[in-house]
Amino acid sequence: MKRLAPRAALCGFFLTCAALFLQNTATASSHMDAPLITLDDAANTTDVYAFVTERGDDKYLTAAVSVYPFEDPGIGPNRYNFDKSVIYGLHVSLGDDLAAGRKTVSYYFMFNDEIRNRGTILQSYTGVVDNVAAPEQNLVQRYSVWKVDARPGQGFSLLGNGVVPPNNQGRATPHYNTNGGDGVARDGVANASALDRFTRQSIATLQNGYRAFCGQREDGFFADVQAIFDLLSLRDPGKDTQKGFNVHTIVLEIPVDDLGGDMQMAGVHANTLRQEIEVRFDSREPLKLGNYVQVGRQGNPLFCEGFVAEQDKDTYNRTDPTVDATLFRPYALTPELAALLNAIVFQGNPIPGIEQNRADLVGIFIPDLIKVDLSTAAVPLAGGGPNHPTNPDDQGFDRRSVFGGDTVFSPLQNQQIPGGWPNGRRFGDDVVDIGVSAVISDLASNPPVIRTAGDNVDANDAVYSKVLPYAGTPHNGRNHRHD
Repeated sequence: MKRLAPRAALCGFFLTCAALFLQNTATASSHMDAPLITLDDAANTTDVYAFVTERGDDKYLTAAVSVYPFEDPGIGPNRYNFDKSVIYGLHVSLGDDLAAGRKTVSYYFMFNDEIRNRGTILQSYTGVVDNVAAPEQNLVQRYSVWKVDARPGQGFSLLGNGVVPPNNQGRATPHYNTNGGDGVARDGVANASALDRFTRQSIATLQNGYRAFCGQREDGFFADVQAIFDLLSLRDPGKDTQKGFNVHTIVLEIPVDDLGGDMQMAGVHANTLRQEIEVRFDSREPLKLGNYVQVGRQGNPLFCEGFVAEQDKDTYNRTDPTVDATLFRPYALTPELAALLNAIVFQGNPIPGIEQNRADLVGIFIPDLIKVDLSTAAVPLAGGGPNHPTNPDDQGFDRRSVFGGDTVFSPLQNQQIPGGWPNGRRFGDDVVDIGVSAVISDLASNPPVIRTAGDNVDANDAVYSKVLPYAGTPHNGRNHRHD
């Protein structure tokens, strides 16, 4: 196993990292984070992202959530879709709401289905699709985006509507892929003009400067989850458990001006709400009752499955971050993960002081919101690695965020802070390596003691885009590989 030896680093920017961890005191991605939600793929959040971007002279908080873990490309005759019985929510907490875990501004995505021809077995495509919502796209999903603003004088409004592009089947959806649909999916791109036709046509311009994308994308999370949960029996090299899989992703560009300006912190989380139904055996259709219940939520990566005990995992998904300080703070303060790492990985040479009184981890995870400093410039983004010929990583980007020296300047805090998680979370952040490194480090001491570790999976299997929708092109159903 590599990168498991402790390494002390006393560089100044680690002090700022610790300061951010402890601010607002109030580990694998959530693909299968709790028992009940694993039975509901369309509502099962896999990852949440939040980071600062810029377009022209305007600054945005870009937030995203993905659902449908382990979505195999090209399945048929039916296909994976957003569920019209599920409401997908992205939430921003500002000011006093951040420490309390309250929603300040919420954005709800609601979907509907249009099936052009029900007299065919070909649910998805009746021919080659050349444009989004073309006649050959038999099933077309459309969506609306609603804003609920709890600030004084605000309220409930429709931001706009959009259309979901086709899934990547292969020859039926050639513009996603190389070699006329037979080759692998196209790489992610560095500029909007280079996006594939389907993706470009599906970016929705909404009111007041908002933009959105909803559709199938490549699963941008990478880790050896199989080995991690096989008693931490790490492999070298590791195997990317998510290699070759897609997810369904919602991305929203939120104008920072609409949040009250950039000299503030914001907290982001996502949830899913499912419509309750009562099955009627004397009818073809169920009776929809119209009431929605929360079935899933997520903020930071790792927390529910890496920290919360089995007895409380389903409770986590059905509650709001407002309860985190009461119900879930003990899991961050005394992380079982630290004890397991000492017992299994560092056996014979356990790391002292990491198993109890972890106020630094409480600062990251409680309340379980991704904390984002909005005052920074656009953060460095991942492309295809440092040596990709047309879409390299931005200068300064490191998959390990601050643990790899990736920092940005914060005018709000007047110091360098992490470029990625736990200051937001970008596509390409290696959240397993970052999270485990945080667990085995002592970030509360002054100066902090920094130790690094990892799962030996250091890169995604696809190239990210550095423009909306940021996630990589969905894998070709005809040509993809799993690890």
